[in-house]
Amino acid sequence: MTIDETLSMTATGTPAAPRSGRLRPLSLREVTLRDGFWQRRQQVNRNTSLAHIEHWIERTGWLANFTVAPESRRGREFSDSEIYKLLEAMAWELGREPDPGLRARYDRIVAVVAAAQLPDGYLNTRFGRAGQPPRWSDLEWGHELYCLGHLIQAAVARARTGHPDDLLVLVARRAADLVCEVFADAGVCGHAEIEPALVELYRVTGERRYLEQARLFVERRGNQVLDDIEFGRSYFQDDVPVRDAEVLRGHAVRAVYLAAGTVDVAVETGDDELLAAVVRQWRAAVSRRTYLTGGIGSRHQDEAFGDDFVLPPDRAYSETCAAVGSVMLAWRLLLAEGDPRYADLIERILFNVIATSPSDDGTRFFYTNTLHQRVLGTEPGADTQVPRAASTLRAPWFEVSCCPTNLARTFAALTAYIATTDDDGVQLHQYTAADVGVTLPGDRRVAFRVDTDYPATGRITVRITESPGTPWTLTLRIPPWATGATLMTSDGGVTEVAPGSARLRRVFTPGELVILDLPLHPRLTVADPRVDAVRGCAAVERGPIVYCAESVDLPAGVALDALRLTPSLTDTPGAVLATCEVTALPDENWPYSGTPSPLPARRSPATAVIPLRPYHSWAGRGPSTMRVWIPIKTLSGTT
Repeated sequence: MTIDETLSMTATGTPAAPRSGRLRPLSLREVTLRDGFWQRRQQVNRNTSLAHIEHWIERTGWLANFTVAPESRRGREFSDSEIYKLLEAMAWELGREPDPGLRARYDRIVAVVAAAQLPDGYLNTRFGRAGQPPRWSDLEWGHELYCLGHLIQAAVARARTGHPDDLLVLVARRAADLVCEVFADAGVCGHAEIEPALVELYRVTGERRYLEQARLFVERRGNQVLDDIEFGRSYFQDDVPVRDAEVLRGHAVRAVYLAAGTVDVAVETGDDELLAAVVRQWRAAVSRRTYLTGGIGSRHQDEAFGDDFVLPPDRAYSETCAAVGSVMLAWRLLLAEGDPRYADLIERILFNVIATSPSDDGTRFFYTNTLHQRVLGTEPGADTQVPRAASTLRAPWFEVSCCPTNLARTFAALTAYIATTDDDGVQLHQYTAADVGVTLPGDRRVAFRVDTDYPATGRITVRITESPGTPWTLTLRIPPWATGATLMTSDGGVTEVAPGSARLRRVFTPGELVILDLPLHPRLTVADPRVDAVRGCAAVERGPIVYCAESVDLPAGVALDALRLTPSLTDTPGAVLATCEVTALPDENWPYSGTPSPLPARRSPATAVIPLRPYHSWAGRGPSTMRVWIPIKTLSGTT
């Protein structure tokens, strides 16, 4: 079977294209974003962030590593992967909208990469050349397979957007063939990534050996095939076989990349037991090891998951890359099972981590995403490269810059995460202004336009623009917070719909409207009492958005730590106004006593109305202290 024939069998222009499952993804050709929250961010990524990243990989010498002598190589052992993620982002963008200038930049970088590939397919700038460590000599930390995984994913993006014979695709196939030869009998990479990449390459090419190699990598993991380290083998997910693990653990990015690849293997091989293992781990991690924002990873020293309910807001690592990987995993589980809970988590992550990391102009980024900033940060200069987690404000570049390039490829392919289809209809998972058009089995053409300014307001209008003369089903996701949501149709009928999914099946006619109204009232959210770090506190949410308090919005002389939330919340454009009591916080010689700290000894405690703003916008107005979780004023007057 040729690549072209295989491409005709699977969804094109989409990051994950399983051959079976409850739902099928739509491609960049079938969904077009229109002006709205996500289209604006996608355009900033295309118009600004890609060039910004390109500038930095040139400035740091990471691209030049493919051409310079080994002793002149610069950057960490995984810096090759940043070039590949940039190429993936460029490939998705070129597939979404042609651009001769962007195409020339893409071709130039591909030519540099291709020229460095050795005749047997090996490609890495850190190993294998004179004066460098031998190939595959450091599987724990060398990232050789990890880098090749990102190379393959970039090639998959190019193939799926109409260029199966592109030079990058040929380079990736040669590298993948070498991987299958070298690792047929033993070995795994210390950083998972090659697994989902090989499965996607199988889906593109039809070459079964790629799927089989991915399966071998998954099955070997957890059998102590890597050397033990001070963090323990759980750091690599090499402590327990994938089938036996109960929860996602260890280095958060590694964990979700491995889980994503495991879902891919399970779906393609029909291994229900393997799929069930990942579902079990996902549910445990979401219920016990995930921040309110959807972020994961509460340990700084190893960028890892903490133990159950260990979720300190001020020590939240919540790496941006881990959020990208979590979206990848939840999306694959959604396609496999169709459960809207996976789309719920994707929405939470997108609005509260993915949207938080980049600055509005797309040239600065958070690597980590804390939920409580205690001290004012210092904004790095525009030409400053900072350590990965040292910046308390968004930085233009990092010594480890995996997050900017990961964001770039995510924003470039974001269109693919909006909707899905099955034999009976279309499912709308994420709400943003968009045009959707798909051909259902039986050559039934379905198309509709989504009009909304969500999440500013909760009205989502779906206007049918094409429809066959036979029934089909339109499914709309109802988020778990949307109690009291209503669905109105063109005949004037209004129905209350419960959280989960609302399904309309009938013969739709062009011009017909379906209007979903989601209630977007500010609400207080409290954590499970086992999350010790925020016991006695509450957060404010409105729709899918987590809000925070920032010092720049406080009255003069009032500190964030002095605020005590009351239930009084008022919705206003761009903010939620929270009525807070302001407590006296005198310095004492000893910060402990036998009674709870009292409120100020006054008949009428001081109050202040504080504007809380979307967490994704924090630090956008300069240095600021910030907190998401705020102590609650209790009935007794203490916290």
